[in-house]
Amino acid sequence: MKIVGDSEHFQQPYDNDDDYISRTEFKKESEQAQALGLRLVALSKTQLDKVGLDEFLYDAILKSKLIKQKTEAYRRHLQYIGKLMRSYDHEPIIAALDKVLNKNNNEAAQVQIFEKMRERLLANGDSEIQALLDEHPQLDRQKLRQLVRQANKELAKGPESKSAKELFKYLRSEIKD
Repeated sequence: MKIVGDSEHFQQPYDNDDDYISRTEFKKESEQAQALGLRLVALSKTQLDKVGLDEFLYDAILKSKLIKQKTEAYRRHLQYIGKLMRSYDHEPIIAALDKVLNKNNNEAAQVQIFEKMRERLLANGDSEIQALLDEHPQLDRQKLRQLVRQANKELAKGPESKSAKELFKYLRSEIKD
């Protein structure tokens, strides 16, 4: 016979279930999955290839690019992507996403570095060429001088210079830091 005041008799149905997720927590996880899906939708196709997603998720993200934004169909499709995202581990996807996005930021920074290097070469000439050769001995002195001289002649005639672009490409291909 059980005592009416027994604590076992008055327990809530989910007190012993460690895997229980409240509705609020489930909604938060769903919103996070949908937000991650939205970040993936914003990527280009080449960036998506680098993330290494599952086939179904990859196809769903590509299909979202075919739907016009700000329509009900687009909103529902984003919810579908969020639903798919719930079944995947988010950590590797976030790590791959950060890696892809950071690589683009590093690439933009490198472009700026090479542009500044080219501007210094065009402004200072031989003294800057010598400083650059001291820092990067693999560069060809004669080719640098030729490109700088030709770019300065072209820039004196007009705002664009084919040789300045060639100088940029040469610096970028030869200097690997």
